[in-house]
Amino acid sequence: MKKHHRKIFILIVFVYVVFSLYAAYNVFFNTKVITRVHRVVKKITVATSGGGVVAPYIGDDVWNPWEDEQANALSALHKQREAFRQYQEHIDKNRPKRYKVQIWGKAAIGLYLWEHILEGPLNPTDIQAQWREGEIQVGKIDFSFYTGPAVIQGHVPLDTDSVVLVLNGREQQKISYATRWLQHVQTLMQFHAVNRVAVVLLGSERCTNDWISPYLRRHGGFVDLLFLVYDSPWVNNKDVFQWPLGVATYRQFPVVMPNSHMVSSTRPFLCNFLGTVYKNSSRETLMGILKQTGLDKECITTGREKWLPQETVESLRRYQTALAQSELTLCPVGINTECYRIYEACAYGSVPVVEDMVTPGGCSAARSSPLRLLKAAGAPFIFLKDWKELPGLLEKEKMMSQEERTERRRKLLEWYSSFRQQMKDRFTEVLEETFFKNS
Repeated sequence: MKKHHRKIFILIVFVYVVFSLYAAYNVFFNTKVITRVHRVVKKITVATSGGGVVAPYIGDDVWNPWEDEQANALSALHKQREAFRQYQEHIDKNRPKRYKVQIWGKAAIGLYLWEHILEGPLNPTDIQAQWREGEIQVGKIDFSFYTGPAVIQGHVPLDTDSVVLVLNGREQQKISYATRWLQHVQTLMQFHAVNRVAVVLLGSERCTNDWISPYLRRHGGFVDLLFLVYDSPWVNNKDVFQWPLGVATYRQFPVVMPNSHMVSSTRPFLCNFLGTVYKNSSRETLMGILKQTGLDKECITTGREKWLPQETVESLRRYQTALAQSELTLCPVGINTECYRIYEACAYGSVPVVEDMVTPGGCSAARSSPLRLLKAAGAPFIFLKDWKELPGLLEKEKMMSQEERTERRRKLLEWYSSFRQQMKDRFTEVLEETFFKNS
């Protein structure tokens, strides 16, 4: 009986060893194990005289039990990617389009446009630098600005086909220089490097600007837009727009940031006038009236016989101090009614007292002139037709309370800030409408 059990045990061990060896062989050495379960059945067509007969064919491919799930996952992933692509296309299509415009500042009023109106930065900050540049985004436009003596024709890195050229056309020498820049831009247009052009022009104080007329597109030229200083009769708000003279940046007049002291401080002087006094001019009349009435003792007045194009550090400091310490700034006419002094007084909260008189020349003599642009913007100035009205004005000024003066000063500073914002909006909107409407 024991032998019988022993034989059975040996047999079981032998079968176990054999099965184990067989299993090990299939796992490690036989890569083509095909069972009834792991088969892929392919159908092939066997040609017969009666037509195609479908016969089963057992291939060597390994069946993947997750094949359907992987296919579904891949299909879902493809759909997600396609949906994301369509979403990105929708976003790109509806994203506000941005445009590039370069401003080439070849006249000092370019600094008023860039720093005071557009509020753009300039690098380097050294005002004596040969090359200065800056960038700013306004509305849909990315502006870049280049200025300085080293900004010469053919050496500005042009990365757009839209250019604003800032020029000076006050006198013949300036006109000759401006013409060379216009001819340079015209050459760029012939080579299709530039397609859209606007000009900001410091025009003649007598509004005689015929030299630029042939360059305007409406006269067969290439200039799409002209922003023109002074009350020119050309202004139509279609392709010619009036532009403010601004402060004397060529004399390094700075960007002035208002503060609470500027608004509420007690100013020791009623008025100021520092400037050139020409023979037989209204400025001479003004100085005479102040002296005769003794009011020159209550105002800061300094006259000089000869105009100087540049200020010294000391003279600029004295001028800024006079503006900051005076309630009123007297603004007699020169060759034109519009002068830098008006805007510089606004920057310091000193109310401009303007001689409201159209000067000789070709400027508009309409009822809204002079200072058409400023009046349309609601400038809170004091307008006098004759300087003989000044003594009475100053007597009333003495009767004002500090609270009234503070409130008037606050309104002037707020107005000037708002005016510059209006010019900024107008400039960018006109460029967008004219340059990029059909883009």
